[in-house]
Amino acid sequence: MSKVYDAIVVGGGMAGLTSAAYLCRYGFSTLLVEKENKTGGLVNTFRHQGFAFDAGIRAFENSGILFPMLKSLGIDMPVAQNPVSIGIGRHRTALGSRGSLQAYAAMLIDLFPAEAQNIARIAEEIEKVMGYMDVLYGIDNPLFRDDMRDLVYLKTTLLPWLLKYQRNITKASRLSEPIHAYLCRFTQNNALIDMIAQHFFKDTPAFFALSYFGLYLDYRYPMGGTGVLAEKTTAFVRDAGGEVLTSVAVNRVDTQKHEIGLANGEMLRYRKLVWAADQKSLYAMADARHTARADKQRLLAEQSAGGDSVLTLFLGVQLDHDYFSARCGAHAFYTPNTEGLTSLPDWRDAAARGYDALLEWVGTYLKRTTYEISCPALRDASLAPQGKTGVIVSTLMDYHLVRFCSDAGQYEPFKQFCADQIAAALEATLLPALREHTLFSLCGTPLTIERETGNTHGAITGWAFTNSPIPAEHRFKKIMASIQTPLDDVVQCGQWTFSPSGLPVSVLTGKVAADAVRKSLRRAASV
Repeated sequence: MSKVYDAIVVGGGMAGLTSAAYLCRYGFSTLLVEKENKTGGLVNTFRHQGFAFDAGIRAFENSGILFPMLKSLGIDMPVAQNPVSIGIGRHRTALGSRGSLQAYAAMLIDLFPAEAQNIARIAEEIEKVMGYMDVLYGIDNPLFRDDMRDLVYLKTTLLPWLLKYQRNITKASRLSEPIHAYLCRFTQNNALIDMIAQHFFKDTPAFFALSYFGLYLDYRYPMGGTGVLAEKTTAFVRDAGGEVLTSVAVNRVDTQKHEIGLANGEMLRYRKLVWAADQKSLYAMADARHTARADKQRLLAEQSAGGDSVLTLFLGVQLDHDYFSARCGAHAFYTPNTEGLTSLPDWRDAAARGYDALLEWVGTYLKRTTYEISCPALRDASLAPQGKTGVIVSTLMDYHLVRFCSDAGQYEPFKQFCADQIAAALEATLLPALREHTLFSLCGTPLTIERETGNTHGAITGWAFTNSPIPAEHRFKKIMASIQTPLDDVVQCGQWTFSPSGLPVSVLTGKVAADAVRKSLRRAASV
């Protein structure tokens, strides 16, 4: 008789790692299965020619979740401050404090002087949302507290916070209108709206978008790179008696026999299954399609679009840290000019006129889009050779556009074209002489993310906001229900479930899933 694990966790991103870590801590026999050769998913750091690059997330916001999780598990992860700046053309504003919001507004007024009154009203909205965030993440999330029987804590900290939380979560839920439409309430200047909104995902709810001006102040960077978080959590799982199986994919889920099948032909048995991988793949391989609820969820997942994806350049540059510190800093969001993307037609219209017309459209897009620029060595000098700097440049990119180019046999030329256009756009505005000092350039696309993570459409945070309905729970007040599935003894975590989404919610849902498994297993043991 083969071993039966108390829990098998499929997917080694931070949601799966968090769930596995707590299941091990609770004393259950736990196996984590990850299809890639290392855990972390979009939380990982790789090295190339002596440079360290963060392949996914560029920095971490705590949000009252991440640091309490690390403290709860006893994981030591030194972090550095992660100052963020926002730049447009020749203008740049560092976001170092609440007062920097006024500097950001002043920058927008310099660029759009006729919109001064409207910009002031928008800044007031951002300030209001930042106030909501102060309450929502005002204390360490109580889910990570070991002793919930501390009456002093309950009376003086938790209960007052819960009352404020409920009020603010209700206010925040009213700001569910897409950010572009919401900003139209304050201005009809599309270029101004683009400068504020175009680095967010399509149809991002207003609260999610505006809240980021507060979250930027909460960013921290792990010494050694973002991948350190996954490495340390994986080590905790192993040290706590859990097993971690990498480089093998799951290709079958038998909910009747409580088994998963691996690509190597091995079958593994479980009492509870935690699915922390792509949701479409779960329903594609599960055998429970005969149930009405499972069949409905499978169909919904199949018909839904993954969230936005990115195209990323990883550059090794023969320029020292001071060069980048003076121009973009360690972490920046930068838009080369104020033309904005609203005036661009859909890329499909350009593609209908031929591939050259599509490339012309892409070139224009890359001159107007917003870039996220990260220099790991400006937080930790050991992450690049002395006198050199690794630079990560990302922008939102439509998965289907890249797939179109790939299907046309133009994938590699497309990547090279994008790399050249991005370097030229940054050199002309922010980073003069960039290209002549570039030692190498690597390009990752939405297809890269899809291949490496299995995420539908190369999504970086789960499901698109444009889906109606969204195939996972996404309401603030229903976060505890986000782990539920219609499959017997199967829970999920790490889906796009909540606004804001991202790393903290991955960690949170991983913990919620582990707690639900613990409760179920203990209940079964007591019968």
